[in-house]
Amino acid sequence: MNQDRFTPESGSDSDRSAAPARSAAPKRRRRTGRIVLLTLLVLLLAAGGTVYWMYTSIDGNIKAVDLHKELGDDRPQKPPAGGQNLLVLGSDSRAGANATLDGGKVSGARSDTALVVHIPEGRTKAVAISIPRDTLVTRPECPRKGGGTAPSAQRVMFNSVYAQHGPACVVKTVEKMSGVRLDHYLEIDFAGFKDLVDAIGGVTVDLDEPIRNGAAGLDLAAGPQKLDGTQSLAFVRTRYGVGDGSDLGRIGNQQKFLMALLTEIKKQDLLSSPAKTYEIADSATKALTTDSELDSLTALSDFARSMNGVNPSTMETIMLPVAYDKKDPNRVVAHEPNAAQLWKAIREDSPIPESAKKSPATGG
Repeated sequence: MNQDRFTPESGSDSDRSAAPARSAAPKRRRRTGRIVLLTLLVLLLAAGGTVYWMYTSIDGNIKAVDLHKELGDDRPQKPPAGGQNLLVLGSDSRAGANATLDGGKVSGARSDTALVVHIPEGRTKAVAISIPRDTLVTRPECPRKGGGTAPSAQRVMFNSVYAQHGPACVVKTVEKMSGVRLDHYLEIDFAGFKDLVDAIGGVTVDLDEPIRNGAAGLDLAAGPQKLDGTQSLAFVRTRYGVGDGSDLGRIGNQQKFLMALLTEIKKQDLLSSPAKTYEIADSATKALTTDSELDSLTALSDFARSMNGVNPSTMETIMLPVAYDKKDPNRVVAHEPNAAQLWKAIREDSPIPESAKKSPATGG
């Protein structure tokens, strides 16, 4: 996604002091909602050929990248603990439906949103680390799209890696810069993301200050704002009118939106409306590319089931500590030793020190 990133503000599980018999049903509904893609559709298979077609058509929407084949064995070791690390990318091809989402002024495929999501052992919490798209990185040697190998390159803008060499090279770049083994890859296409937001009926975000960007069609007051798909895309993309107008300013909004989106999906009582469930599942899977281990409803459902204990409201969101580049003030570089401390905590599945969360480029 040429990105303006997702960001979330989430609700919390509350009122647990009520009688157990009254709280059990909502809790079960929330748990079921997270695995509804498989649970509901498989239960409906007995209804006949039409529902079977629905299942297979949705299952066939998911696109896959074979990371094992493309990356080989030159990767960080898997940690001994049972934690999981995912790379989540937002992609924006600016082709087809995407060409109309930003005036059609930008060509080529780009990834504007990048999150390393760490789920520690026990899978009861998670942390999402945003990598600013303007970060200068060292790109390792990667296969070229048309064949052959691209040599390693220094001072490459992070979001150009996807555009030039594809998702496997992005995974390899993140693994090299962090030393973190990425277990899974999830990519969401902007146009499909818009349809998903509309399918669930919009997403409410709570804004700390107004956002006005005439070019993007955004005029939002401070406070709770319910956004439809088009507004959501503009919100996560926009940098103008947010903070200092840089890519760093919008990362907070992207994180806030992501949490709000996850919370909204969790609240949906999808079992009460098979038609709505199909619409949401169809929109979500059309927008989705995964690694080859998650490229089916069965695999996605199993993975979602394993995440039952993670509540979006408790997910910590952090930006990779960065400082403005001394040679090019329009770019940023990882700030040390803060960035090294952050990645070390992720590798060791240990608490993240406060010093690792401070980013000089944002003044804190």
